[in-house]
Amino acid sequence: MKQLMLVRHAKSSWDAPLRDFDRPLTSKGIHDAHMVSSDLSKHIPKMYLLWSSPAKRATETAVIFAQNLSYPIENIDFKEELYTFDGKRLEEIIKSCPDDYDNLIVFGHNEAITNFVNKFGNIFVDNVPTSGFVKITFETNSWKNLSNGKTTKVIFPKEI
Repeated sequence: MKQLMLVRHAKSSWDAPLRDFDRPLTSKGIHDAHMVSSDLSKHIPKMYLLWSSPAKRATETAVIFAQNLSYPIENIDFKEELYTFDGKRLEEIIKSCPDDYDNLIVFGHNEAITNFVNKFGNIFVDNVPTSGFVKITFETNSWKNLSNGKTTKVIFPKEI
């Protein structure tokens, strides 16, 4: 069995004239990331990999979650290819996870996150909001063979 946990980065700022890649979190984004990650401990397995887009807003979100889950920040794997908005590309990246890991947390971007959740989960989500968390369980022993999974937990900031 494989468990995938997807987190859309927290709310980011459009205020400064920065490249998209360099946009930081807003104070609301920081608050929401702390709120959601603090509610997660009972929904996260003891052992997992944590991958993140290297974009500033995703990095900051991943670090907040890691701190609140007592995950070593130096063990976060920042993958350039996760800076994508394409669901198909996200699928390829997730399917590249080594099979000796059963649990993976990915921090990324929309539309990729919402499209992935709706393709592989069994609960339709109109839009995974910023700081949104979705856990999908797959009855397979290989990441390469992911197909229809079961959405086992959804946590959105407005519902906490």
